[in-house]
Amino acid sequence: MPEPADPMSSSKLTSPRRPASLSRILRVWLLIGAQSFGGGVATLALIQRAAVEQEQWVEPDEFARMWALVQVAPGINLLALAILIGRRAGGNAGIAASLFGLMAPSVSITILFTAAYQRFEGLPVVRAAMRGVMPAVLALGVVVMAKIAKPMADEGRRYGRSQIVVGILLFAGSALALLRTGLPVVGILFAAALSGSAARVWAVRGKSEEAA
Repeated sequence: MPEPADPMSSSKLTSPRRPASLSRILRVWLLIGAQSFGGGVATLALIQRAAVEQEQWVEPDEFARMWALVQVAPGINLLALAILIGRRAGGNAGIAASLFGLMAPSVSITILFTAAYQRFEGLPVVRAAMRGVMPAVLALGVVVMAKIAKPMADEGRRYGRSQIVVGILLFAGSALALLRTGLPVVGILFAAALSGSAARVWAVRGKSEEAA
């Protein structure tokens, strides 16, 4: 049985699913930056919807891999994600447009909100509003993580049930390591990466032996 094609090695990485002009890239990211209320999770949901569902710059499984990649890179992962998507959509100019569009409005709005919050943070209505935002942010996080996880689960099924089991074990093991040990996050991520690579090699070898 031939090995399933690896989406990351295909020509999809060299050109977006839908051609994008520089002005379009800039407009999309300016809109994301202007709507990025609620922190990283909310912004990730906006990026996923724009890049995958609306503009079709990347495939769902490629977006999931990009998000996994930026977790092990130093710095702010949303900016790293913007760089990857911007490069896919428009090359080096796309990177510049994506970063500027994401940062310019969000930084300006954050400065204004911080100044206003310092004046009104003691008001009961403001405190109540902050408490009300948290459930919505959590809901956004659950939805966007489910969208990211789905293509990974689909790919796992192509390699057999064992790969799904490996994914569940890595999920549970990483959660326990984070909750019960003092290991740094980067150590947990790299350990999961090595485990995933070993499981992939084992799965491919098993497929080859079956085909032989």
